[in-house]
Amino acid sequence: MPAKSKTQRRLMGMAYCVKEGKCKLKDLPPNVRDEVKRLSRSMTKQQLRDFAKTKEKGLPRKKRKKK
Repeated sequence: MPAKSKTQRRLMGMAYCVKEGKCKLKDLPPNVRDEVKRLSRSMTKQQLRDFAKTKEKGLPRKKRKKK
C-alpha cells in the first residue's frame, strides 16, 4: 500500500526502523515519538515497509483535507 504523502512515508519509515531495531525511540524527534510508538505496535513489519518504500517523487508534502 503506497503512502499518500511525504510526511506519511517518512513517519512510516521511522516506525519501520524502530520495529526492526535499527534505531531507538529516544533517537527520534520528540514530537513524533508517541505516534511512531503507536504505529510500530499496531502494524506489521511488512505493512510499515510497504508504506516506507513508496517513492517521494510526485507525492504532496501533506495530504489535503476534503471540505
